[in-house]
Amino acid sequence: MKKNQEKVAFLLADGYEDSEMKNPYEAITRNGNAAVIIGLEKEAELRGKKGTIAYTTHLSIDEANPDDYRAVVIPGGQSPEKLMENEAVLDFLRDANEKGITISAICHGPLLLSKAGLAQGRHFTSYAGVAEEIAKEGGVYSDKPVVVDDNLITSRGPDDESYFIEETIRKLGVSAY
Repeated sequence: MKKNQEKVAFLLADGYEDSEMKNPYEAITRNGNAAVIIGLEKEAELRGKKGTIAYTTHLSIDEANPDDYRAVVIPGGQSPEKLMENEAVLDFLRDANEKGITISAICHGPLLLSKAGLAQGRHFTSYAGVAEEIAKEGGVYSDKPVVVDDNLITSRGPDDESYFIEETIRKLGVSAY
């Protein structure tokens, strides 16, 4: 890893929204950061819900340590719902949040934050169809392209990716993409 290069974890399972993985991943690596894909299993090939891309996990969640990362990105689609039943994923997010690590979640991604108990009293945005569920867990919803609440960054969906990426990269302290 190069000097000043930050490691960014991508929490991923099958069925993610293709562009919500591809575009942040490419922007973060283009800025010289290391992207590490963490899934339920190591070296698993995961496909986007539209079938336009596939990524292979670098680590399983059981091998991952939040201390190794400057940020965590959670793409939307069906991936967050598949990850939210895994206690190691939830513990990873709780630990990252406690340490103030940036956590960026888009579309259905904030559901995972809610399941980890991180929504209470926090401002967020998400895919409109899941906003009520997160609000039931104490989250304060705003219908905006991006919401930043301390270390949490959330966005509504693919149309807001540029805002999502810009805020995530800004938190990393590197130039805009």
